[in-house]
Amino acid sequence: MRMTIWAAVAGMTAMAAVPALAAPPQGETLFRQRCQMCHTDAPGARNGVGPNLSGLSGRTAGTAANYKYSPKLAKSGITWNSKTLDQFLTAPNRMVPGTRMVISIPNKDERKAVVGFLLKGKK
Repeated sequence: MRMTIWAAVAGMTAMAAVPALAAPPQGETLFRQRCQMCHTDAPGARNGVGPNLSGLSGRTAGTAANYKYSPKLAKSGITWNSKTLDQFLTAPNRMVPGTRMVISIPNKDERKAVVGFLLKGKK
């Protein structure tokens, strides 16, 4: 019986040493890692290299105050929602040729998390 208990303890100890599969980063973490170098999401904060993304849901592309957009994005007529933002972040220059946005998020789960964070649960 002692061998069985010690074997079980040894097995549990070995299992504890194996790292669990890491959960994918949440939207805010991904935004901070990949987007914050150019964008902010703080209400009222100044634009950076890219526009402030606070209040993005339902906003027409190219209309954030005090930011000079590419002419193509400013004239695109896109309204930001989960579908349009997902499409844009998949390949910005494919959706709006001539946009200055060059960073994409090819992983659909990561893109979904970032979109959810930016839109704060809005469609």
